Amino acid sequence: MSSLHLRRCDARSVNDLVSGGPLTPAVLGDDQRVSLASRFRAVLGNEHRRIDAWSVESAGLASSPFVWTPQHARRTIGRGALRRWHSMNSSHLVSAARDEVDELLVRAAAGYARPGSIAYWLSAQSSAVLSLVVAEATTWASAAIETLAPLELEWSPVDVDVFYDVATARTTLRSRRDAVVSDADQRVVIRFRSGVPAKFAGAGLRADLVIDALGNPRGLSARRMIGLWPDSGIALAVDGTLDDLRSGARDLVRTAVTQQRRQRLVAA
Repeated sequence: MSSLHLRRCDARSVNDLVSGGPLTPAVLGDDQRVSLASRFRAVLGNEHRRIDAWSVESAGLASSPFVWTPQHARRTIGRGALRRWHSMNSSHLVSAARDEVDELLVRAAAGYARPGSIAYWLSAQSSAVLSLVVAEATTWASAAIETLAPLELEWSPVDVDVFYDVATARTTLRSRRDAVVSDADQRVVIRFRSGVPAKFAGAGLRADLVIDALGNPRGLSARRMIGLWPDSGIALAVDGTLDDLRSGARDLVRTAVTQQRRQRLVAA
């Protein structure tokens, strides 16, 4: 039976979520990886699929073409500012966000930014837009620190999400993560989202949980996957059990099937 824990997004409640969960998280073995890959290969398609928690929550609806905006850049720059704040123990978040933007601008000026990347986009923006990017990123990082700083267990920011390419299935899975609480071989993964949780936010968390386990070299699941929505004051979590992993895997495959059907309808 899958789990879903609902709490307030405050320091005490998040502490309880971080310290809870199964004592022995589940492990995805080679047989389970092979089985999941075969199910994805059975979903025929001409295009490369990219599936994440949002895809699962929205039942495979096609998203609009991605365009960088200050709001879309807030998490990327905010995570960089959070990393700088954590490593240097600096209280100047605005300066940390500006440093992150400046580093990306230097990369673009040196010719290392690919078209479509955030560095490439930033290099074409005015000072006013760059200031708005810094403000959005500072707000994101401030909300993260307000929740993470009081945690009783040691946490660390995460620079990148988990990407897992399903072998010979033309499918890439992505799991969002913003911070990790590690204790020996166990870990709790935390991600932040804006607004309010969607109706199927629990399914999105389970999808993140199974992708995170697939990306682990040993197939070890996180003890818990926690989703935080500071804007609405809501925290959700799922446990790293085999039931939750199975449920997340089924939802990922179901999303791939739904995407394939929508593509057929468009082609028709």
